[in-house]
Amino acid sequence: MGIIAWILLGLIAGALAKWIMPGPDPGGWIVTILIGIVGAVIGGFVGGALGLGGVDGFNIGSILIAVLGALILLFIYRKLA
Repeated sequence: MGIIAWILLGLIAGALAKWIMPGPDPGGWIVTILIGIVGAVIGGFVGGALGLGGVDGFNIGSILIAVLGALILLFIYRKLA
């Protein structure tokens, strides 16, 4: 995927994760994009380990995996902060 696709995927995944798990989260839209991108990496790792696949393009499956990873990231952030 190109950089623009990663940014769009990060924005969508980060926004959905913040919407699903509301609460005291850091930053604005740039941090939301970063949460989504890091969430996609985490989700790809977890999805690959569980045999679900990874983030392999801009599609519904990749968005769901990225949202799952972003939710994990937000959960960890809230436990440590």
